Amino acid sequence: MSAEASAGRMTAVSAPAPVSQSAYQDTEEHASHGLLGSKYVKLNVGGSLHYTTVQTLSKEDSLLRSMCNGRTEVTIDSEGWVVLDRCGRHFGLVLNFLRDGSVPLPEDHRELDEVLKEAQYYRVQGLIQHCLTAMQKQKDVYESVCRIPMITSAKEEQRMIASCRKPVVKLQNNRGNNKYSYTSNSDDNLLKNIELFDKLGLRFNGRVLFVKDVLGDEICCWSFYGEGRKIAEVCCTSIVYATEKKQTKVEFPEARIFEETLNILIYENGRGSGPGGLALLDSRGSGSSPGAGQSEEEGAGGGDRRVRRIHVRRHIMHDERGHGQQTVYKD
Repeated sequence: MSAEASAGRMTAVSAPAPVSQSAYQDTEEHASHGLLGSKYVKLNVGGSLHYTTVQTLSKEDSLLRSMCNGRTEVTIDSEGWVVLDRCGRHFGLVLNFLRDGSVPLPEDHRELDEVLKEAQYYRVQGLIQHCLTAMQKQKDVYESVCRIPMITSAKEEQRMIASCRKPVVKLQNNRGNNKYSYTSNSDDNLLKNIELFDKLGLRFNGRVLFVKDVLGDEICCWSFYGEGRKIAEVCCTSIVYATEKKQTKVEFPEARIFEETLNILIYENGRGSGPGGLALLDSRGSGSSPGAGQSEEEGAGGGDRRVRRIHVRRHIMHDERGHGQQTVYKD
């Protein structure tokens, strides 16, 4: 009797073993055949739960398709969830791309890069190309935006110009720094100078650093720097001398400003340091005419290079004086 009871107890203990082995074999068989026998799939991606179909996961030749057809082993928990050891933050976006063929991407560059990393892991080529195209568009937009530093102190200006490897164009604009009233066209010309500064900033963005100075002494003055030193200056203000009162006049020497901007490109990538650049600047300085303004060159003699200073001529136009008043010219 004791032997039979012992045998019965052994049978009872050993009975669950075949069930456990069968369940293990079923799991192995399920993993080897993937998810082909299922229509719907439950996915647990880093704790983020998703419910989709095998048809959706198999739309592109990706890691998800290989999981469905058995080429890649899958891990299924006791509740039937396919467990993926990835962050599930952007997995819904991956599924939506497989469903629709396109999906809105985040505008933030960091999030877009995260989506790209997930697309590369799951080998969804369509989404990878979609992300790369969006990144290129963001890069093009970023490069088309010209960022203009605003000078707040003289030390900041010196440090910025000395450390910049690009040519520098500075517009000093301080309309409030005026003792006298403005002539009739001064406001329009001041606005034209500012508009030209913006146009040049966009045109030569990436090649020339454009900065604004609203704390200087000049009302409207352009300065051009190369290799950390001032190369040229165009002052656009003058004093109008009249019999009764003085007025401040703002000029708009557009051609001269544009010319000096082109000249400063000689110092791009250090090209102005060579003998060819110096010769070109010397020939330009000697051959150009001051036009409507006065051109001065300041600096020590010998081998020191000078600064071209162009000032508009101080004068009064005939149409700026009343009838019968004498026109006075003073330089």
